[in-house]
Amino acid sequence: MATRRGTGHGFERSDRVAQQIRRELADLLRFHLKDLRIAPRLMLVTLTAVELTPDYAHAKVFYTSMADPASNELIAQGLRHSATFLRRELGRRVRIHHVPELHFVFDPSVQEGARLSKLIDEAVESDKDLRDE
Repeated sequence: MATRRGTGHGFERSDRVAQQIRRELADLLRFHLKDLRIAPRLMLVTLTAVELTPDYAHAKVFYTSMADPASNELIAQGLRHSATFLRRELGRRVRIHHVPELHFVFDPSVQEGARLSKLIDEAVESDKDLRDE
């Protein structure tokens, strides 16, 4: 019977590479991107995940932002515009055979979580008001 050898930590190589790409891109966005159209707004951006295709040709980079919706569109445009620079810099930092094309995808989960939390707080407050009557 064949046994699978691995690190024992449950992480595939692609997961480790995706995490490394996320960390490096976060650093590049914070400290090295000089695009004045979006640089001030990047302090409000968090990279939440990176998904790689099996051949590492493409990477979906999920991000969230606490900026207003108008700024989110500017951020999306700026990230798309900066993808070539970010990919080149990533190639200098991450040792993989093929540096993936970067595709930035807005992740609404943090905003949705904040919205749901607010609704829960309002419901609890409303329930408390009803009990006090």
